[in-house]
Amino acid sequence: QRYVGVAMTVLGCSLLLSVEALYSPSDDVVELTPSNFNREVMQSDISLHCTSKGFCGTGIVKVGAVDADEHKSLGGQYGVRGFPTIKIFGANKNKPEEYQGARSSQAIVDGAMNALRSLVKDRLSGKSGSSGYSSSKDVVELTDDNFDKTVLQSDDVWLVEFFAPWCGHCKNLEPEWAAAATAVKEQTKGKVRLGAVDATVHQVLSSRYGVRGFPTIKIFRKGEEPEDYQGGRTRGDIIERALDLFSDNAPPPELVEILNEDVLKSTCEGSQLCVIAVLPHILDTGAAGRNGYLEVMIKMAQKYKKKMWGWLWTEAGAQMELESALGIGGFGYPAMAAINTRKMKFALLKGSFSETGIHEFLRELSVGRGSTATLGGGVMPKIHAVEPWDGKDGQLPVEEDYDLSDVDLDEDFEKDEL
Repeated sequence: QRYVGVAMTVLGCSLLLSVEALYSPSDDVVELTPSNFNREVMQSDISLHCTSKGFCGTGIVKVGAVDADEHKSLGGQYGVRGFPTIKIFGANKNKPEEYQGARSSQAIVDGAMNALRSLVKDRLSGKSGSSGYSSSKDVVELTDDNFDKTVLQSDDVWLVEFFAPWCGHCKNLEPEWAAAATAVKEQTKGKVRLGAVDATVHQVLSSRYGVRGFPTIKIFRKGEEPEDYQGGRTRGDIIERALDLFSDNAPPPELVEILNEDVLKSTCEGSQLCVIAVLPHILDTGAAGRNGYLEVMIKMAQKYKKKMWGWLWTEAGAQMELESALGIGGFGYPAMAAINTRKMKFALLKGSFSETGIHEFLRELSVGRGSTATLGGGVMPKIHAVEPWDGKDGQLPVEEDYDLSDVDLDEDFEKDEL
Protein backbone atom coordinates (compact mmCIF):
# COMPACT_ATOMS: atom_id res chain seq x y z
CA GLN A 1 0.00 0.00 0.00
CA ARG A 2 0.99 3.60 -0.54
CA TYR A 3 -0.05 6.42 1.74
CA VAL A 4 -0.40 10.01 0.61
CA GLY A 5 -2.55 12.85 1.79
CA VAL A 6 -3.57 16.47 1.43
CA ALA A 7 -5.13 18.92 3.85
CA MET A 8 -7.07 22.05 2.87
CA THR A 9 -7.34 24.80 5.44
CA VAL A 10 -9.46 27.93 5.23
CA LEU A 11 -7.87 30.97 6.82
CA GLY A 12 -10.37 33.75 7.40
CA CYS A 13 -12.65 35.47 9.78
CA SER A 14 -16.24 36.65 9.94
CA LEU A 15 -15.55 40.00 11.51
CA LEU A 16 -17.85 39.98 14.55
CA LEU A 17 -18.92 36.37 14.11
CA SER A 18 -16.92 33.59 15.69
CA VAL A 19 -15.96 30.35 13.96
CA GLU A 20 -18.48 28.55 16.12
CA ALA A 21 -21.21 30.68 14.54
CA LEU A 22 -20.06 29.76 11.04
CA TYR A 23 -19.45 26.04 11.45
CA SER A 24 -21.22 23.48 13.61
CA PRO A 25 -19.83 20.05 14.60
CA SER A 26 -21.98 18.42 11.95
CA ASP A 27 -20.18 20.37 9.21
CA ASP A 28 -17.01 18.21 9.55
CA VAL A 29 -14.91 21.37 9.54
CA VAL A 30 -12.04 21.16 12.02
CA GLU A 31 -11.72 24.31 14.10
CA LEU A 32 -8.02 25.16 14.08
CA THR A 33 -6.09 27.16 16.66
CA PRO A 34 -2.39 27.72 17.41
CA SER A 35 -2.57 24.92 19.98
CA ASN A 36 -3.89 22.23 17.60
CA PHE A 37 -2.70 23.43 14.18
CA ASN A 38 0.59 21.54 14.22
CA ARG A 39 -1.09 18.29 15.27
CA GLU A 40 -4.13 18.50 12.99
CA VAL A 41 -2.40 19.86 9.88
CA MET A 42 1.40 19.76 9.92
CA GLN A 43 1.72 16.30 11.51
CA SER A 44 -1.48 14.84 10.15
CA ASP A 45 -0.99 11.43 8.58
CA ILE A 46 -4.08 11.54 6.38
CA SER A 47 -3.93 8.60 4.04
CA LEU A 48 -4.94 7.57 0.55
CA HIS A 49 -4.75 3.89 -0.33
CA CYS A 50 -3.51 2.78 -3.74
CA THR A 51 -3.25 -0.67 -5.30
CA SER A 52 -0.13 -2.00 -6.93
CA LYS A 53 -1.72 -1.21 -10.33
CA GLY A 54 -1.89 2.44 -9.48
CA PHE A 55 -5.65 2.66 -8.81
CA CYS A 56 -6.31 4.83 -5.80
CA GLY A 57 -9.37 4.37 -3.67
CA THR A 58 -11.13 7.04 -1.67
CA GLY A 59 -8.74 9.43 0.00
CA ILE A 60 -9.47 11.76 2.88
CA VAL A 61 -9.24 15.52 2.46
CA LYS A 62 -9.33 17.30 5.76
CA VAL A 63 -11.02 20.72 5.84
CA GLY A 64 -10.33 23.15 8.63
CA ALA A 65 -11.02 26.76 9.51
CA VAL A 66 -9.05 29.37 11.45
CA ASP A 67 -10.53 32.53 12.95
CA ALA A 68 -7.61 34.71 11.83
CA ASP A 69 -8.99 37.70 13.71
CA GLU A 70 -8.68 35.82 16.98
CA HIS A 71 -5.59 33.76 16.05
CA LYS A 72 -3.49 36.45 14.41
CA SER A 73 -0.28 34.44 14.82
CA LEU A 74 -1.47 31.81 12.33
CA GLY A 75 -2.72 34.41 9.88
CA GLY A 76 0.61 36.23 10.03
CA GLN A 77 2.62 33.03 9.73
CA TYR A 78 1.00 32.20 6.39
CA GLY A 79 0.80 35.73 5.01
CA VAL A 80 -2.97 36.19 5.19
CA ARG A 81 -3.89 39.66 3.92
CA GLY A 82 -7.55 39.30 2.98
CA PHE A 83 -10.53 37.17 3.87
CA PRO A 84 -11.41 34.50 3.19
CA THR A 85 -8.00 33.08 2.27
CA ILE A 86 -7.79 29.40 1.34
CA LYS A 87 -4.54 27.43 1.35
CA ILE A 88 -3.87 23.81 0.44
CA PHE A 89 -1.41 21.93 2.65
CA GLY A 90 -0.32 19.10 0.39
CA ALA A 91 3.00 17.40 -0.35
CA ASN A 92 5.10 20.15 1.22
CA LYS A 93 3.17 21.38 4.22
CA ASN A 94 5.86 23.90 5.01
CA LYS A 95 4.99 25.69 1.75
CA PRO A 96 1.21 25.48 1.30
CA GLU A 97 -0.32 26.37 -2.09
CA GLU A 98 -2.66 29.29 -2.56
CA TYR A 99 -6.12 28.16 -3.68
CA GLN A 100 -7.06 30.19 -6.77
CA GLY A 101 -10.42 28.66 -7.65
CA ALA A 102 -13.99 29.81 -7.24
CA ARG A 103 -15.65 29.93 -3.83
CA SER A 104 -18.44 27.48 -4.57
CA SER A 105 -18.53 24.15 -2.76
CA GLN A 106 -18.01 22.19 -5.99
CA ALA A 107 -15.07 24.34 -7.02
CA ILE A 108 -13.41 23.87 -3.63
CA VAL A 109 -13.92 20.12 -3.83
CA ASP A 110 -12.48 20.10 -7.37
CA GLY A 111 -9.47 22.09 -6.19
CA ALA A 112 -8.79 19.71 -3.33
CA MET A 113 -9.12 16.64 -5.54
CA ASN A 114 -6.82 18.16 -8.17
CA ALA A 115 -4.19 18.69 -5.49
CA LEU A 116 -4.73 15.13 -4.33
CA ARG A 117 -4.40 13.73 -7.87
CA SER A 118 -1.19 15.68 -8.37
CA LEU A 119 0.22 14.27 -5.14
CA VAL A 120 -0.74 10.71 -6.13
CA LYS A 121 0.86 11.17 -9.55
CA ASP A 122 4.10 12.30 -7.94
CA ARG A 123 4.12 9.33 -5.58
CA LEU A 124 3.46 6.81 -8.35
CA SER A 125 6.21 8.32 -10.48
CA GLY A 126 8.72 8.00 -7.64
CA LYS A 127 8.85 11.64 -6.58
CA SER A 128 9.11 11.22 -2.86
CA GLY A 129 10.41 14.58 -1.83
CA SER A 130 13.47 15.00 0.34
CA SER A 131 13.84 12.73 3.34
CA GLY A 132 16.78 14.70 4.65
CA TYR A 133 18.78 11.49 5.10
CA SER A 134 20.86 12.15 1.98
CA SER A 135 22.88 14.59 4.11
CA SER A 136 23.39 12.05 6.89
CA LYS A 137 26.41 9.89 6.15
CA ASP A 138 25.49 7.28 8.77
CA VAL A 139 21.84 6.60 7.88
CA VAL A 140 21.92 4.06 5.05
CA GLU A 141 19.28 4.73 2.37
CA LEU A 142 17.68 1.36 1.62
CA THR A 143 15.74 0.44 -1.51
CA ASP A 144 13.91 -2.48 -3.07
CA ASP A 145 17.15 -3.26 -4.92
CA ASN A 146 19.74 -3.12 -2.14
CA PHE A 147 17.77 -4.19 0.94
CA ASP A 148 18.38 -7.95 0.85
CA LYS A 149 22.12 -7.69 0.28
CA THR A 150 22.68 -4.78 2.65
CA VAL A 151 20.43 -5.87 5.52
CA LEU A 152 19.28 -9.48 5.30
CA GLN A 153 22.65 -10.91 4.25
CA SER A 154 24.60 -8.83 6.75
CA ASP A 155 26.02 -10.15 10.00
CA ASP A 156 25.28 -6.77 11.58
CA VAL A 157 22.09 -5.83 13.43
CA TRP A 158 19.88 -3.29 11.62
CA LEU A 159 17.26 -0.83 12.81
CA VAL A 160 15.26 0.24 9.77
CA GLU A 161 12.79 3.12 9.61
CA PHE A 162 10.02 3.01 7.01
CA PHE A 163 8.93 6.60 6.38
CA ALA A 164 6.82 8.78 4.12
CA PRO A 165 8.19 12.21 3.13
CA TRP A 166 4.88 13.93 3.88
CA CYS A 167 4.59 12.39 7.35
CA GLY A 168 4.94 14.94 10.16
CA HIS A 169 6.02 12.37 12.75
CA CYS A 170 8.70 11.12 10.34
CA LYS A 171 10.05 14.64 10.00
CA ASN A 172 10.20 14.95 13.77
CA LEU A 173 12.07 11.64 13.99
CA GLU A 174 14.56 12.52 11.24
CA PRO A 175 17.14 14.50 13.28
CA GLU A 176 16.90 12.01 16.15
CA TRP A 177 17.43 9.06 13.81
CA ALA A 178 20.40 10.72 12.11
CA ALA A 179 22.11 11.63 15.39
CA ALA A 180 21.51 8.14 16.78
CA ALA A 181 22.93 6.55 13.62
CA THR A 182 26.26 8.32 14.08
CA ALA A 183 26.52 7.51 17.79
CA VAL A 184 25.52 3.87 17.35
CA LYS A 185 27.92 3.30 14.47
CA GLU A 186 30.78 4.67 16.57
CA GLN A 187 29.92 2.93 19.83
CA THR A 188 29.31 -0.48 18.26
CA LYS A 189 32.11 -0.12 15.68
CA GLY A 190 29.60 -0.61 12.88
CA LYS A 191 28.04 -3.77 14.31
CA VAL A 192 24.64 -2.10 14.65
CA ARG A 193 23.45 0.13 11.78
CA LEU A 194 20.49 2.42 11.15
CA GLY A 195 18.77 2.58 7.77
CA ALA A 196 15.75 4.27 6.21
CA VAL A 197 13.28 3.22 3.51
CA ASP A 198 11.02 5.66 1.66
CA ALA A 199 7.94 3.44 1.73
CA THR A 200 6.07 5.62 -0.78
CA VAL A 201 8.66 4.70 -3.41
CA HIS A 202 9.86 1.24 -2.37
CA GLN A 203 6.45 -0.40 -2.04
CA VAL A 204 7.77 -3.94 -2.40
CA LEU A 205 9.55 -3.61 0.95
CA SER A 206 6.71 -1.86 2.75
CA SER A 207 4.29 -4.52 1.50
CA ARG A 208 6.62 -7.40 2.41
CA TYR A 209 6.89 -6.21 6.01
CA GLY A 210 3.28 -5.13 6.43
CA VAL A 211 3.95 -1.44 6.93
CA ARG A 212 0.65 0.32 7.63
CA GLY A 213 1.66 3.58 9.30
CA PHE A 214 4.58 5.94 9.51
CA PRO A 215 7.14 5.95 10.84
CA THR A 216 7.45 2.19 11.32
CA ILE A 217 10.73 0.90 12.77
CA LYS A 218 11.79 -2.74 12.56
CA ILE A 219 14.80 -4.64 13.88
CA PHE A 220 16.57 -7.09 11.58
CA ARG A 221 19.01 -9.79 12.71
CA LYS A 222 20.51 -12.33 10.34
CA GLY A 223 18.49 -15.53 10.16
CA GLU A 224 15.67 -14.22 12.37
CA GLU A 225 12.23 -12.78 11.72
CA PRO A 226 12.11 -8.97 11.91
CA GLU A 227 10.98 -7.51 15.20
CA ASP A 228 8.93 -4.36 15.76
CA TYR A 229 10.81 -1.61 17.59
CA GLN A 230 8.87 -0.71 20.72
CA GLY A 231 11.13 1.94 22.24
CA GLY A 232 11.00 5.71 22.44
CA ARG A 233 11.71 8.04 19.54
CA THR A 234 14.43 10.26 21.01
CA ARG A 235 18.07 9.75 20.06
CA GLY A 236 18.79 8.59 23.62
CA ASP A 237 16.06 5.95 23.45
CA ILE A 238 17.26 4.73 20.05
CA ILE A 239 20.90 4.58 21.12
CA GLU A 240 20.03 2.68 24.31
CA ARG A 241 18.04 0.06 22.39
CA ALA A 242 20.78 -0.28 19.78
CA LEU A 243 23.42 -0.85 22.46
CA ASP A 244 21.21 -3.45 24.11
CA LEU A 245 20.95 -5.24 20.77
CA PHE A 246 24.70 -5.03 20.36
CA SER A 247 25.24 -6.37 23.86
CA ASP A 248 22.92 -9.30 23.19
CA ASN A 249 24.83 -10.32 20.08
CA ALA A 250 28.42 -9.32 20.81
CA PRO A 251 31.05 -11.49 22.50
CA PRO A 252 32.70 -10.03 25.59
CA PRO A 253 35.82 -7.94 24.90
CA GLU A 254 39.15 -9.72 25.11
CA LEU A 255 41.28 -9.27 28.20
CA VAL A 256 44.80 -8.57 26.89
CA GLU A 257 48.21 -8.57 28.56
CA ILE A 258 50.26 -5.43 27.87
CA LEU A 259 53.18 -6.88 25.95
CA ASN A 260 54.27 -3.78 24.02
CA GLU A 261 53.19 -0.29 23.00
CA ASP A 262 51.17 -1.51 20.00
CA VAL A 263 48.95 -3.66 22.24
CA LEU A 264 48.15 -0.67 24.44
CA LYS A 265 47.42 1.63 21.50
CA SER A 266 45.25 -0.81 19.54
CA THR A 267 43.17 -1.62 22.61
CA CYS A 268 42.76 1.87 24.06
CA GLU A 269 42.68 4.33 21.18
CA GLY A 270 39.38 3.05 19.79
CA SER A 271 37.65 2.91 23.17
CA GLN A 272 36.09 5.55 25.37
CA LEU A 273 37.74 4.00 28.42
CA CYS A 274 40.56 1.53 28.87
CA VAL A 275 40.48 -0.51 32.09
CA ILE A 276 43.97 -1.55 33.20
CA ALA A 277 44.83 -3.87 36.08
CA VAL A 278 48.30 -4.16 37.62
CA LEU A 279 48.44 -7.60 39.20
CA PRO A 280 50.90 -8.86 41.83
CA HIS A 281 54.10 -10.55 40.71
CA ILE A 282 53.60 -14.20 39.83
CA LEU A 283 55.91 -15.21 42.72
CA ASP A 284 53.50 -13.52 45.13
CA THR A 285 50.32 -15.21 43.94
CA GLY A 286 51.19 -18.22 41.83
CA ALA A 287 49.14 -19.18 38.79
CA ALA A 288 46.00 -19.90 40.79
CA GLY A 289 45.99 -16.49 42.46
CA ARG A 290 46.62 -14.66 39.18
CA ASN A 291 43.89 -16.59 37.38
CA GLY A 292 41.51 -15.61 40.15
CA TYR A 293 42.17 -11.93 39.51
CA LEU A 294 41.87 -12.41 35.75
CA GLU A 295 38.55 -14.21 36.21
CA VAL A 296 37.17 -11.21 38.09
CA MET A 297 38.22 -8.93 35.23
CA ILE A 298 36.68 -11.22 32.61
CA LYS A 299 33.35 -11.15 34.46
CA MET A 300 33.45 -7.34 34.60
CA ALA A 301 34.30 -7.14 30.89
CA GLN A 302 31.24 -9.32 30.21
CA LYS A 303 29.05 -7.14 32.43
CA TYR A 304 30.12 -3.92 30.73
CA LYS A 305 30.62 -5.26 27.21
CA LYS A 306 28.12 -2.90 25.58
CA LYS A 307 30.32 -0.01 26.71
CA MET A 308 32.96 -1.16 24.21
CA TRP A 309 35.79 -0.46 26.66
CA GLY A 310 39.29 -1.90 26.35
CA TRP A 311 40.51 -4.34 29.03
CA LEU A 312 44.23 -4.84 29.79
CA TRP A 313 46.49 -6.19 32.50
CA THR A 314 50.15 -6.22 33.37
CA GLU A 315 52.38 -7.64 36.08
CA ALA A 316 53.69 -5.43 38.86
CA GLY A 317 57.10 -4.08 37.94
CA ALA A 318 56.80 -4.88 34.22
CA GLN A 319 55.65 -1.38 33.20
CA MET A 320 57.09 0.94 35.84
CA GLU A 321 56.58 4.14 33.81
CA LEU A 322 52.90 3.31 33.45
CA GLU A 323 52.56 2.62 37.18
CA SER A 324 54.29 5.89 37.98
CA ALA A 325 52.03 7.87 35.60
CA LEU A 326 48.98 6.35 37.29
CA GLY A 327 50.31 7.00 40.78
CA ILE A 328 50.34 3.35 41.74
CA GLY A 329 53.94 3.63 42.88
CA GLY A 330 55.17 0.07 43.33
CA PHE A 331 52.85 -1.11 46.11
CA GLY A 332 49.20 -1.91 46.77
CA TYR A 333 48.67 -4.72 44.26
CA PRO A 334 46.35 -5.63 42.67
CA ALA A 335 45.54 -2.13 41.44
CA MET A 336 43.21 -0.86 38.71
CA ALA A 337 42.86 2.32 36.68
CA ALA A 338 40.43 3.45 34.00
CA ILE A 339 42.02 5.69 31.37
CA ASN A 340 40.42 7.97 28.79
CA THR A 341 43.26 8.22 26.27
CA ARG A 342 41.51 10.96 24.30
CA LYS A 343 41.39 13.31 27.29
CA MET A 344 44.44 11.83 29.02
CA LYS A 345 42.44 11.48 32.22
CA PHE A 346 42.34 8.52 34.58
CA ALA A 347 40.64 7.30 37.73
CA LEU A 348 41.93 4.80 40.28
CA LEU A 349 40.03 2.00 41.97
CA LYS A 350 39.78 2.90 45.64
CA GLY A 351 37.72 -0.07 46.77
CA SER A 352 38.43 -3.77 46.78
CA PHE A 353 39.65 -5.67 43.73
CA SER A 354 36.47 -7.76 43.63
CA GLU A 355 33.36 -7.97 41.47
CA THR A 356 31.48 -5.71 43.88
CA GLY A 357 34.29 -3.19 44.28
CA ILE A 358 35.08 -2.96 40.56
CA HIS A 359 31.38 -2.75 39.64
CA GLU A 360 30.86 0.21 41.98
CA PHE A 361 33.99 1.88 40.57
CA LEU A 362 32.97 1.46 36.92
CA ARG A 363 29.32 2.31 37.56
CA GLU A 364 30.35 5.67 39.02
CA LEU A 365 32.55 6.38 36.01
CA SER A 366 29.86 5.36 33.51
CA VAL A 367 27.46 7.99 34.87
CA GLY A 368 30.09 10.73 34.95
CA ARG A 369 30.94 10.58 38.63
CA GLY A 370 34.14 9.64 40.38
CA SER A 371 37.43 11.44 40.93
CA THR A 372 39.75 11.80 37.93
CA ALA A 373 43.28 13.12 37.40
CA THR A 374 45.48 13.99 34.43
CA LEU A 375 47.81 11.26 33.25
CA GLY A 376 51.40 12.11 34.15
CA GLY A 377 52.76 14.63 31.64
CA GLY A 378 49.55 14.55 29.61
CA VAL A 379 50.97 11.80 27.36
CA MET A 380 51.01 8.03 27.45
CA PRO A 381 54.13 6.74 29.25
CA LYS A 382 56.75 4.52 27.66
CA ILE A 383 55.68 0.89 27.35
CA HIS A 384 58.32 -1.84 27.40
CA ALA A 385 58.23 -5.02 25.36
CA VAL A 386 57.88 -8.04 27.64
CA GLU A 387 57.40 -11.76 27.24
CA PRO A 388 53.82 -13.04 27.69
CA TRP A 389 52.91 -14.97 30.80
CA ASP A 390 53.11 -18.70 30.15
CA GLY A 391 50.24 -19.49 32.51
CA LYS A 392 52.49 -21.30 34.97
CA ASP A 393 53.67 -20.64 38.52
CA GLY A 394 56.74 -18.46 38.83
CA GLN A 395 60.18 -19.86 39.37
CA LEU A 396 62.71 -18.36 41.75
CA PRO A 397 65.96 -17.30 40.07
CA VAL A 398 68.58 -20.08 40.05
CA GLU A 399 71.48 -19.08 42.32
CA GLU A 400 74.98 -19.71 41.02
CA ASP A 401 76.96 -22.40 42.92
CA TYR A 402 80.42 -21.48 44.20
CA ASP A 403 83.30 -24.00 44.70
CA LEU A 404 84.77 -23.29 48.13
CA SER A 405 87.35 -26.11 48.06
CA ASP A 406 90.19 -23.77 47.11
CA VAL A 407 89.49 -21.31 49.87
CA ASP A 408 91.96 -21.72 52.80
CA LEU A 409 90.01 -20.52 55.74
CA ASP A 410 93.04 -21.07 58.05
CA GLU A 411 94.96 -18.32 56.27
CA ASP A 412 92.15 -15.84 56.47
CA PHE A 413 91.04 -16.43 60.01
CA GLU A 414 93.47 -17.12 62.86
CA LYS A 415 92.23 -18.97 65.86
CA ASP A 416 93.28 -17.92 69.32
CA GLU A 417 94.82 -20.66 71.44
CA LEU A 418 93.54 -21.19 74.96
